[in-house]
Amino acid sequence: MRPRYADLLKRLNDPDPRKVDMAFDGILFDREQAVPDLLEGYTEPDLSDNVRFLMIQLLGFSECADAIPTVQKALEDPSPIVRAEACRSLADLRSRDSIPLLRKLTRDAVVDVRRAASDAISTLSRR
Repeated sequence: MRPRYADLLKRLNDPDPRKVDMAFDGILFDREQAVPDLLEGYTEPDLSDNVRFLMIQLLGFSECADAIPTVQKALEDPSPIVRAEACRSLADLRSRDSIPLLRKLTRDAVVDVRRAASDAISTLSRR
């Protein structure tokens, strides 16, 4: 992983929300170039739920098809906030091929995940 993104990804876990926002914005600004580093970073063990959420959100904003497999994998994340964000990110990525995976999440145990999956399906069906 390139040092710039390693540092920014590390700061996504900072206790100071201002530092988290600055790191997020730094990655968002370079989002297309940051995709390989986000994909690599997402595989790191022991990432917090919030960091995984932010990484999936950034991948969704990337508009990069290479992000789709990782975002699809995040549909199985143990954290409902990550699963819900993965649904929204797949809609942002215009991944119509993900509709069957999203349909499975319309039966998720967590209402926010079910709602995000239904919203994503609706969005993708209109595109």
